[in-house]
Amino acid sequence: MSIVTGGCMCGKVRYTAEIENDDAYLCHCRMCQRSSGNVSLAMKNVREENVRWEGEPDYYQSSPFARRGFCSSCGTSLTFEFTQGSSGKMDLIVGTFDDPSRYKAKHHFGVESMHRAWLDTEGLPEMRSDEHQRLVDLWMKTVGKLPD
Repeated sequence: MSIVTGGCMCGKVRYTAEIENDDAYLCHCRMCQRSSGNVSLAMKNVREENVRWEGEPDYYQSSPFARRGFCSSCGTSLTFEFTQGSSGKMDLIVGTFDDPSRYKAKHHFGVESMHRAWLDTEGLPEMRSDEHQRLVDLWMKTVGKLPD
């Protein structure tokens, strides 16, 4: 078991979670695609009792039996959890962990809606954010430094 932290973009909602391993998964179902505005959503399944909130998320009832936690200030998607037939577990969105690099996708879910062309992007041209001069100039002019 290890203790990890995470939260939303603006910092209003933070959490600490005790996790058993670094296994995660990619969900490709249309509900996750629509809720995240992306082709898939990386999630880490955790025990509800092992998550402590600093600033509770708001919730959207995304189906008759499930809800999604989010920050009402910045819009960050934080959770997916069943409200009926719960197993005592929930999903935290991998991108909200302070260090998401430790998690490894172990399986796919909702493959009926999978966009395979987005899974293997090896060989596509790559560009770092700090190589985009217009973006760098905007950050420096507005904030005086690049974001972390």
